[in-house]
Amino acid sequence: MTDHLITHSASQHTDPDNVIHCHGAGSLDGFFAPAPTSILDTLTARYKTMRASLESVAAMVNSNDNAAAIAHFIHGNRPQRGNHMPAVGQLFQLSGALASLHAECWQEALSLTDVYEYMPNERRSEWDNMIHEMTTPEFNEDTVRATLNDLLLQRETFLAERVDGIFRALSGAHVTNRPEGFSRRMIMNGMFDQWDTLDYSRKGYIHDLRHVIAKFMGRGVPVGTDNALKAAYARSGEWLSLDGGTLRVRAYKKGTVHCEIHPEMAWRLNSILAHLYPLAIPSQHREKPARRMKTFELKGNLLPFPVLSELDSMSAERHLPAQRGRFTQPMQPVTTNPFNRRFHQGEHDKRARAEAVRVLETIGGVKQGDNSRAWWEFDYDPTEALSEIVASGCLPDIKSHQYYPTRAVLAEMLIESADIQDTDLCLEPSAGMGGIADFMPKEQTTCVEISPLHCHVLKAKGYACFQADFLAWAETTVPCFDVVAMNPPYSEGRAIAHVRAAAKLLCHGGRLVAILPAGTDKDALLPGWHCEWSGVHEGAFDGTGVRVIMLKAVKPS
Repeated sequence: MTDHLITHSASQHTDPDNVIHCHGAGSLDGFFAPAPTSILDTLTARYKTMRASLESVAAMVNSNDNAAAIAHFIHGNRPQRGNHMPAVGQLFQLSGALASLHAECWQEALSLTDVYEYMPNERRSEWDNMIHEMTTPEFNEDTVRATLNDLLLQRETFLAERVDGIFRALSGAHVTNRPEGFSRRMIMNGMFDQWDTLDYSRKGYIHDLRHVIAKFMGRGVPVGTDNALKAAYARSGEWLSLDGGTLRVRAYKKGTVHCEIHPEMAWRLNSILAHLYPLAIPSQHREKPARRMKTFELKGNLLPFPVLSELDSMSAERHLPAQRGRFTQPMQPVTTNPFNRRFHQGEHDKRARAEAVRVLETIGGVKQGDNSRAWWEFDYDPTEALSEIVASGCLPDIKSHQYYPTRAVLAEMLIESADIQDTDLCLEPSAGMGGIADFMPKEQTTCVEISPLHCHVLKAKGYACFQADFLAWAETTVPCFDVVAMNPPYSEGRAIAHVRAAAKLLCHGGRLVAILPAGTDKDALLPGWHCEWSGVHEGAFDGTGVRVIMLKAVKPS
């Protein structure tokens, strides 16, 4: 690359097979964000204004007439009377104030570009230390422009050095770590110590690996690497999928972490590594695989990183009284439900927060409180589910978590096909929070739901509701319904069992409408019934790759 004014064309899209397409790495043109030379104009002007103010304050404070008066302000307003305070002349030295200003402006200048994202750990640490210790060079416009231009031109090298750092961190004692580049399986030692504590310096290599892969996918900076590795360690020996299946990790109690990189990513990493070692990486390891790996699937429809960041930063609301201290009164619990989560306070991205709320509702969360202090309660501990969502970038597999609210557009289509009449008695089994029932007449509709929290929601909406497992409830219920509308759980053949149980509750001539997996055996489901099937609906549930069809079945008279 010879010009630092590079445009960013990274994007993420999916093909009909729901596989993410990533940019090639043999050439990194179009890989980096734009960096126009005018990026520093506003910052430079602010620097000059602030420097003039600092010089003015220093001159005013250090004059003979003002120093004694300002000393009284400082000593009279210090937080604790016993603390030592430096002399006025020392406290208001211009050199110290300028060092702080230089460090602040350098930090902001780096953040205005994407160059900091590509620096390898060692270079980032150098800049971090200079900024923290306030030993950065003077923020001179010519120096800043020249330095940033040089850094921007080195981004491709930085990226290669970052990938090289990941490669060098691999264990040399394992044959799966190939010397000619990244392979599908990699092993890192020393990720956890003998006290089960995560080594944060080693963790940085996994985060760097996720970050580089995210750039291939046109995504931002990943979140939750610490929690993902801790979750993998807690379920020692099991694979944990990260970032839509591009990477998965498996931790062991001896502290090692195994990583498997999707072949679509491995060859791109090797292509970048070849930027540093053009003769060391064989060409076959820098070429796109000829065949798609059926056992290592990439997922589309990933949740954006800002949404995942909102979920990753959630904490539990106070649900038990604080222990009484010597001089304090115990604090009353906000809720008695220990399975709850609340968002962090302060400024946030409203769109990301709204999407995060939808994710919480998808895994069964029920909002409590008001907007000034809201939290979400669950019938189960959501820690594992949230960790999996943040790590994988998508909702848990439908076999793991059965609660998926029905999208309004599908629910409305389903109820329209049911053709409910004014005298019809209706049933929604496994009703959740009423995603389908919301389109049915309340006074004619009965809901069955196993979750106590969701039953509270349904009753508050005005529905007659039974808290029960539907299959058990159906065995003791007399057939009396004219319409059943349902979105049953799908795993382990449960959809078929739920449909057949619901079918027994219909009167002769009654209608059953259901949302079912696209692979349902249509002929064997309700033999002898008049059945009509819709076409396949893709992406039926947000954040998943579930494909569904809709059934309308009429019970023989």
